Amino acid sequence: MSTTTTPVAPSHLGASSRGHRASLAAALRWEVRKLAAQLRARAVLVTAVLLPIPVVVVMQHQSRPPKDTLFGRYATENGFALALLILGFASQWLLPLLTAIVAGDIFASEDHHGTWKTVLTRSASRAQLFWAKTLTACGFATLVLLLLATSTIVSSVLIVGHQPLTGLTGQTIAPAMALRLVIASWATMLPPMLGLSLVDMFVLVCCIYV
Repeated sequence: MSTTTTPVAPSHLGASSRGHRASLAAALRWEVRKLAAQLRARAVLVTAVLLPIPVVVVMQHQSRPPKDTLFGRYATENGFALALLILGFASQWLLPLLTAIVAGDIFASEDHHGTWKTVLTRSASRAQLFWAKTLTACGFATLVLLLLATSTIVSSVLIVGHQPLTGLTGQTIAPAMALRLVIASWATMLPPMLGLSLVDMFVLVCCIYV
């Protein structure tokens, strides 16, 4: 005796896929709206924009430049060197701090306010909610890096200057090339920032639910 299976119509598969994407998009929009409404998130973004300006002003007026750091010898007289000097500090302390402040809170706030029951009863699945929160955290980290890099580079070039940059081996780098290299240097921080955001979220989820 043979059994027959009823094939699933492609239209049903397409409708299911579209419904899945629509639920994920709705969950993502909701997470972005919640994050945008948080005072903490807005404060982090404002800090990323404004903090580099006083740092650049203070560094420019240093009587003794930090010669023991990369590009520190030229930081008080070259905007590109100062932007790279700030990048070295920000990569160790500032960027991880600004990212961790919000990345972990995306999950922790649901537990803190007791809203998991409300969130999990929505039409989106748990996997969709998880990916929506993950994408929101990664997008926020990217935005923080973009704002901080832009503010640092622009303020350094406008306040200190855009003279040719002296490289680590003594070569002279033209301003246009120096600008591209500085932007590329800041861009290299994106992968570790995204990794840090995911680690923060993973550790927090383990602490709450394991």
